[in-house]
Amino acid sequence: MPELPEVETVRRGLQPVMEGQRIARVETRRDGLRFPFQKDFVARLEGRMVSGLGRRAKYLMADMESGDVLLMHLGMSGSFRVTLPEGESTPGDFHYPRSENRTHDHVVFHMASGAMISFNDPRRFGYMKIVPRLEMDAEPLLRGLGPEPLGNEFDAAMLAQSCAGKKTSLKAALLDQRVVAGLGNIYVCEALFRSHLSPKREASTLASRSGAATDHAKRLVGSIHTVLNAAIKAGGSSLRDHRQTDGELGYFQHSFLVYDREGESCKTPKCRGTVKRFTQNGRSTFWCQTCQK
Repeated sequence: MPELPEVETVRRGLQPVMEGQRIARVETRRDGLRFPFQKDFVARLEGRMVSGLGRRAKYLMADMESGDVLLMHLGMSGSFRVTLPEGESTPGDFHYPRSENRTHDHVVFHMASGAMISFNDPRRFGYMKIVPRLEMDAEPLLRGLGPEPLGNEFDAAMLAQSCAGKKTSLKAALLDQRVVAGLGNIYVCEALFRSHLSPKREASTLASRSGAATDHAKRLVGSIHTVLNAAIKAGGSSLRDHRQTDGELGYFQHSFLVYDREGESCKTPKCRGTVKRFTQNGRSTFWCQTCQK
């Protein structure tokens, strides 16, 4: 499933063709995706201008001039393709063409500018929902989400406070969207490795007895920032289905230090360990038990 860097990459690719632009026509080529479309889905979008395009956790959020917000989730295999007039394509810096199967184009936004934005989702686990801006705080899909890991409020003190007293594993805590929003399996593995912290460590160890942030918490927050920023700069990680809006693959997977490197030598300088894999909470965890304590 696309994680925060992939979703942020898609947002940045869509921003020039959606933000400040009017939606002239909307095609829904089926009754729904993971969930049925609202009965007035098309009517609430056609003729409306997109005043802003943001992101919350793994959700894209298109603010409409009407006061509505279009929530969009990529699911497991969703992606957007941007087609410009006269055969132009959205520019990009990557080199692997996206295989195009138009039968999976389930929603198409025809912008007044002439741009066409197609949502392609072979597995149909993605979804879209329109929510009034004034009701966003009560929206079940967003209610209870933790802080954004790249936001100003997310720091070692906040993470320590959220993990204080938790007996669950550190990895499980980081994957809990109530603790921090948008992190997924790949980037949690990478951040823990860079912090030299074991995924099996108790989450409570990020806080001292007084509740203050430990050095572990400070190291971990720094690693989360570093990994996410590097992944966004690289365009995300294209392990299976993720594509940017210009159809190109991201390449952060070539910078993985631990994820999907089972059996390889640890990349920590002077460490003689080997990357291991084990199943944790139903997901593959990659780590070096020699230097991650």
